[in-house]
Amino acid sequence: MVAGLGEFGRLPAVFTTPGISSFSEFLSIAAPDLLPGRRPLPPGTVADMTTQATTIVALICDGGVVMAGDRRATQGNLIAMREVEKVFPADPYSLVGMAGSAGIGVELIRLFQLELEHYEKIEGSPLSLHGKANRLSALVRGNLGAAMQGLGVLPIFAGFDPDAPNPAEAGHIFSFDIAGGFFEERDYYSIGSGSIFARAALKKRYRRGVTAQEAIRLAVEALYDAADEDSATGGPDLTRRIYPVIMTATAEGTRRLTDEEAGEVVAEVVAGRMENPGG
Repeated sequence: MVAGLGEFGRLPAVFTTPGISSFSEFLSIAAPDLLPGRRPLPPGTVADMTTQATTIVALICDGGVVMAGDRRATQGNLIAMREVEKVFPADPYSLVGMAGSAGIGVELIRLFQLELEHYEKIEGSPLSLHGKANRLSALVRGNLGAAMQGLGVLPIFAGFDPDAPNPAEAGHIFSFDIAGGFFEERDYYSIGSGSIFARAALKKRYRRGVTAQEAIRLAVEALYDAADEDSATGGPDLTRRIYPVIMTATAEGTRRLTDEEAGEVVAEVVAGRMENPGG
């Protein structure tokens, strides 16, 4: 690792050489051991010993996107955490969520947030929405070695494109594979162990042009259905007042719903399921 001052009391050249707009590229030169995918690991798989995070849903709505994640993390057949957060703002107009190894996932998201901030400071303007997805793809690809040993992370990225000609159609969602490939999704998408059930629920309920408030309700419904079928997905906990993390990205920027706002939506969904458990 490059650290401290050089022979003449100056910073090493890597810290003063202009032109590197990618923070992860800079880190690969200055301190490669700090990158999640560059750390040496013992032989074998460690998946059963790590905390796993699921499930995230993202929906395109009129004028932006909505992303929501349940709060459960598991370790094998145990509930490791009940209040883990899996959805974060990536920058003022985009959101990122993660499923998989929770520790690596949170670290990768923090690195991605720094990557976007670093680029904007160096270049004087933010990356395009597709450019941001491409940068996240490179970070996922860099973690491939660790993923092969059970420390895989799959993000989901969504945001509002300020450069879109029609603000009503400015929402976009991107999915990723474990090798770093990224793909733009239509309308909605989900990741994590409960993703199949969440996506099936959205397939029946989603329609194009939904408002942000309608999309929020659909996201909670989808997470409820995922928790009903997948033991690794946590449903809303009314006793402890633990609700999904729900965020929006629109022309006004990113916003996280307060616990009170999320609780109101959850209460409506649960009340409806009391009358019709199957949804």
